[in-house]
Amino acid sequence: MSRFQVKKVAVLGAGVMGAQIAAHLVNVKVPVVLFDLPAKEGAKNGIVTRAIDNLKKLKPAPLGVADDAALIGQANYEEHLEQLRDCDLIIEAIAERMDWKLDLYKKIAPFVAPHAIVASNTSGLSITKLSEALPENIKPRFCGIHFFNPPRYMALVELINTPTTAPEVLDQLEAFVTSGLGKGVVRAHDTPNFIANRVGIAGMLATMKEVENFGLTFDVVDDLTGKKLGRASSGTFRTADVVGLDTMAHVVKTLQDNLDAQSDPFYGSFGTPAVLQKLIDMGNLGQKTKAGFYKKVGRDVLRFDLESEEYVPGGQKADEVYSRMLKKPAGERLKLLRNAEGAQGQFLWAILRNSFHYAAVHLGTIADNARDVDQAMRWGFGMQQGPFELWQEAGWLEVAKMVQEDIDAGKALCKAPLPDWVFKGPVAEAGGVHTAQGSWSASANKFVARRALPVYEKQYFPEKLLGEALPDYKTAGKTLHEDDAIRLWTLDDEVVIASIKTKMHAISPDVCEGLNLAVEMAEKDYQAVVVWSGSEPFSVGADLQAMLPAFMMAGVSAVEGAEHEMQQTMLRLRYANVPVVSAIRGMALGGGCELAVHSARRVAHMESYIGLVEVGVGLIPGAGGLTYIARRAAENMQLSTSKDVLPFLTEGFTAAAMAKVGTSALESRKLGFLLDSDIVVPHKDELLFVALNEAKAMANGGWRAPHKRLFPVAGRSGIATIKAQLVNMRDGGFISAHDFHIASLIAGVVCGGDVDAGTLVSEEYLMAMERKAFCSLIEHPKTQERIMGMLSTGKPVRN
Repeated sequence: MSRFQVKKVAVLGAGVMGAQIAAHLVNVKVPVVLFDLPAKEGAKNGIVTRAIDNLKKLKPAPLGVADDAALIGQANYEEHLEQLRDCDLIIEAIAERMDWKLDLYKKIAPFVAPHAIVASNTSGLSITKLSEALPENIKPRFCGIHFFNPPRYMALVELINTPTTAPEVLDQLEAFVTSGLGKGVVRAHDTPNFIANRVGIAGMLATMKEVENFGLTFDVVDDLTGKKLGRASSGTFRTADVVGLDTMAHVVKTLQDNLDAQSDPFYGSFGTPAVLQKLIDMGNLGQKTKAGFYKKVGRDVLRFDLESEEYVPGGQKADEVYSRMLKKPAGERLKLLRNAEGAQGQFLWAILRNSFHYAAVHLGTIADNARDVDQAMRWGFGMQQGPFELWQEAGWLEVAKMVQEDIDAGKALCKAPLPDWVFKGPVAEAGGVHTAQGSWSASANKFVARRALPVYEKQYFPEKLLGEALPDYKTAGKTLHEDDAIRLWTLDDEVVIASIKTKMHAISPDVCEGLNLAVEMAEKDYQAVVVWSGSEPFSVGADLQAMLPAFMMAGVSAVEGAEHEMQQTMLRLRYANVPVVSAIRGMALGGGCELAVHSARRVAHMESYIGLVEVGVGLIPGAGGLTYIARRAAENMQLSTSKDVLPFLTEGFTAAAMAKVGTSALESRKLGFLLDSDIVVPHKDELLFVALNEAKAMANGGWRAPHKRLFPVAGRSGIATIKAQLVNMRDGGFISAHDFHIASLIAGVVCGGDVDAGTLVSEEYLMAMERKAFCSLIEHPKTQERIMGMLSTGKPVRN
């Protein structure tokens, strides 16, 4: 079968979702044209133009680089339907009106290319009914494709087939969405609201019902149902505000309109909560209207009070006893909550019981297997564990008995018993729904394995669920060396993989020793080194907590020694006789950024946040970061006709002095922390595959380390120019005196110190300046204040 290539995509509908889907396609370099109705006044593409302009203002940012909004093509249904003939994928994302969607399908059908896939981004309408408006030749290429909001950041995409969808079409689309867009795909049955919204919205409605039963406030509930419960930090009501209360009400109405007591025994709990209806009637739709369950007034966050219909002071927290309970092992945790005397504990048990009950009753109708339910809740609702995972971890039969006892006692949301498969047969014998053989399919009455599509061969260590027998990167392959700080291992006897094990993958002296050993091993017996730690972050930089005791005991000389060792490690990586590739995911800050930029190549996940942030703790980059900025400025100057290095230095200096962090891999490239030759990978679980292949390709291509060269610096005149601007910022109150002092030291290093402009210097020369400036700051009381503040509160101190 020929490979399905997506060379161009059309997105129909420039609303919030359509425009953001188009933005994400641009992020991953897929050409896209965005359609909407012709504007009644002004330019015909006015609706699309306004939607694209709005993308630049949205937070969180839909675009990796705001300027890339210009790459989205603009079209309207009156003038530009011919453009659809060039599109391999057409995503319809107009308003959730069946009649509007069907009318649009009839309009576009004559222009759809013979090979193109057509997919609807509906959040709950029947895909089968939508397909009925399409000609017979398009029906096999039509399906549902449900992105979660915001599309750039949310991992989940649900694919939904109809009885006429060709199986290979779904396989082709799954491959593109997984590898091309970086998403986690779940295949849902064509039932109201599919999987994630069916389970998630039912869960939110049940939570709101239990809130009324137990008389709790929204802020306390959000504190209980956020990170403490292993869910998204926004909890229940803040999540509703972010999603939009009108959007939530629409999804609720889909449940109400398409289900009844016969098709869903929980139907009685699907009534629109009074508080939700009141807020909608008031026009308070959540974050987009700046008021919903919460409202921000100045620095204060107020919460809505239904009784008074006013906003009252918020910020209440849950009782500490329940925070402690939620840290207990799963089985003990659930028993403690069930037996709790306080309302907060009883509430927590009730919402967890309801989630187990609902997921078990509906598994056979909404999903092929339990894995799809748990993955949908992880990826679509930010849960650390899906309902079946938590249930299984806590003790399958024991929890099942507790849930059934509550059902029998009339404490549950409905009287429907747990299905027979819960208590007897393969699931009961295995102690849960996820096993080495696969996950339980209630409809097929057996455990089913993961789909074996070629795209998943690129995921060596896919995100796994509790109970699955998938490889673990911590023990996989052949270990070459391992200690508390780092593991050196190989999957193929060709590349040494260096996996940092310290907390937040901080770079300690032991990590430096391990990286040097990795290079030494590779130069002797292997082709390359890949630095990949298996999970986020890539590295938050040097281990400050390890550095301070050494400073207290031995003074600044101990710090200088540690910094020198880090610098030598960076140079060892840069000039190694084998290519060193950094595989970056999440934060690469401070020393993590320095490790990345001194590698021969970087392979970065799209959501990588790279920067030199040392000024936040009153320091300067000390492991070669400023040296890199100076060297790159000189290299960029030499590619131009200019002989003045200062203009090429400005952006790098500003990034270091203001602790700028790229908010995506694309922005990190603009800041100079990634190069055009570096690779951006959409899917986090393909990062190692791409990095290993890149490392081997470099080695097989005869890669050689760069020559050590001297390069020109801006000198004292460059320092003077930068400091003049810093004086204005200090005197204008934009930076403190200590900020001025730190920035002046950065300027001194990147400009090469008190030398003439154009003087040639070495990396070692600038690194010696870095060390001297770094050590002078370590001894400074204001820097020590900043370091202690960060270590104790996790927040920067401004002094």
